[in-house]
Amino acid sequence: MKDFVNTLYRNHTLLYKILLFICTTFLIVYLFPKSGRFKYDFEKGKPWQSENLYAPFNFAIKKSNEEISTEQQAVKASAIRYFDIDSGIKEQVFKDYKITFNESISDSIPRSDYRALFNEGTKILNDFYNYGVLHEENGFNAKSTVVLLENRVEKVSAEYSNLVKQENIKPLIIKTLSDHNLSAYEKQFLSVYYDVIQPNLTYNKEFTERALDEELNKISYTRGSIEKETLLISKGEVVEGDKFQVLKSLESEYESQVWNASNYNWIVFAYTVLVSLALLMLLLFLRKYRRDVFENNNKVTFIFFNVLFMVFITSLVVNYNAHYIYVVPICILPLVLKAFFDARLGLFTHVVTMLLLGSIVPNSYEYMFLQIIAGIVTILTVSELYKRANLFISVGQITIVYIIAYFAFFVIHEGSIDNLKWETFLMFILCGLATLFVQPLIYAYEKMFGLVSDVSLLELTDTNTKLLKELAEKAPGTFHHSLNVANLAEACANEIGANSMLMRVGALYHDIGKMKNPTYFTENQSTGINAHDELAPKESAKIIVDHVLNGIEIGKKNNLPDRVIDFIRTHHGTSVVYYFYMMEKKSNPDEVNMDDFRYLGPKPFSKETAILMMCDSVEAASKSLKEPTSTKIDAFVENIIDKQMDEGQFLNSNITFKEIQSIKKVLKLKLANIYHLRIEYPE
Repeated sequence: MKDFVNTLYRNHTLLYKILLFICTTFLIVYLFPKSGRFKYDFEKGKPWQSENLYAPFNFAIKKSNEEISTEQQAVKASAIRYFDIDSGIKEQVFKDYKITFNESISDSIPRSDYRALFNEGTKILNDFYNYGVLHEENGFNAKSTVVLLENRVEKVSAEYSNLVKQENIKPLIIKTLSDHNLSAYEKQFLSVYYDVIQPNLTYNKEFTERALDEELNKISYTRGSIEKETLLISKGEVVEGDKFQVLKSLESEYESQVWNASNYNWIVFAYTVLVSLALLMLLLFLRKYRRDVFENNNKVTFIFFNVLFMVFITSLVVNYNAHYIYVVPICILPLVLKAFFDARLGLFTHVVTMLLLGSIVPNSYEYMFLQIIAGIVTILTVSELYKRANLFISVGQITIVYIIAYFAFFVIHEGSIDNLKWETFLMFILCGLATLFVQPLIYAYEKMFGLVSDVSLLELTDTNTKLLKELAEKAPGTFHHSLNVANLAEACANEIGANSMLMRVGALYHDIGKMKNPTYFTENQSTGINAHDELAPKESAKIIVDHVLNGIEIGKKNNLPDRVIDFIRTHHGTSVVYYFYMMEKKSNPDEVNMDDFRYLGPKPFSKETAILMMCDSVEAASKSLKEPTSTKIDAFVENIIDKQMDEGQFLNSNITFKEIQSIKKVLKLKLANIYHLRIEYPE
């Protein structure tokens, strides 16, 4: 058991990568649609690009959404409305009418008018309650069919206009009295009616909606059928009208037939294989070409997170409305990866992500072509991301490339620009604007994953930062030395194409450990007193060697990024403090252990850290040059760097002999400028 635990501990980084690989694979597969996918891509109004298509099986032609919506509207418009009748109200109204009429109508009116008025009132009531009086106006169409229910049994059917609305009662009474020359009694008669009349019809909403649902459910969602082996569409034929609906029906039928328990498992398995292959290629690329990234689990997690994030955003848009797929700012992915790593890793990851997204987006070839081209443009155009103008210019170029490529695809499919969809261009512009969000996203990633981008490096180059101001106060000579090294290192980095911004930051902070004992370093000994005179060579060497450890400690305490601390850790590699080693050797030639005078390392493991070692040694030693000439400087630079090469200090860094020769050339030129070497003019 103990051996097993030890094995797990020794291989924990590999186990983490395996777990990350598995989790990312299953999360991406979970986001993908699990139905079978129609193997043909087509769009309405565009030519059929594939071979002649024959029906693979019998299937029904589904109606379009517009057809179904039209039928539903027709059913709703002709739907029957149901009203409940309160049968007891009519009888009670007639009784109340007789009593109230006798009490309210004066006996002083002529007997003939009295009888005529009473009879007309009775006729009006009969007309009102022939169908009934509504409780409230429902706003239905006057021609709508209504059914009156008594005790939930259909009693009579009529038009909605036959039902009496309460606001219509007064006009009807006034007209009837006028027609029979009884208008003189209008006021008295109306008071009788308002006292006795009561609504007896109530809208039965529940019953009406249930009946409407039954009618809607009777609507057929298909029209006709297609027999197997029937020619559906020929190559080059335009997909429109019935052809489009037939193809949509076949696509839907195909996907629904694939959707079952056994096939579902096969589809998930197939997606898992494809996704795992793509992610495996990404891991193998990191292992072969970016070993430093591969061995850093935090960086691998960051890369996988970004791939998963892009798949997640795209899946959301596809599920909502695939029409807006080009609004998703996919180019943020290569932008972010280039900001934290390099262009090659950014482009490779972008291509792998596009291969994954090709499984879920419509018109996958067109989509992948556009996005890969846009990703290449992103990698080629975006440089010095910390300069805001560069980002705006690059986003503008990316947007133009999107528009040009889409225009070319449209012309290829349509053969003309008559039906060009201008709103798609607006989507590309929105995509470009969304890409500008990369700046705050980079800042968020720096905090989440502890990475450092050029934007943060630019902030660290400010000599007014707390740490550099402290260095300038406590160890002014070291500060001046660091500035000179930064200038030399930046020039060398530009010469061989290394990261000049990272180079400058590393050079500025590489000697911050000297703040702890500044007077033990010659550049800070302004009084002419050497503090080492009172120490043994071994003690002096320990103080010198410890400035690296002190620098790492100070850097971590002040939250310097790991990429910057790497310069502190490696700028002396495993070299020997030769001056004190020779002093000790003179005193005790038989008891000297060179390792007591050696820096702990590690050796430089990148071009940038190797450049710093060369520039630091050359700049520091150049102070001892007396009466420098071009010949002396050339020999001086050659000797220092060749000695470092002989000691194997650059074996772990990916720097070539050609690049080292270029660095030597830059250092010679810079030192010659520093010492103002001129030709000697005759007197």
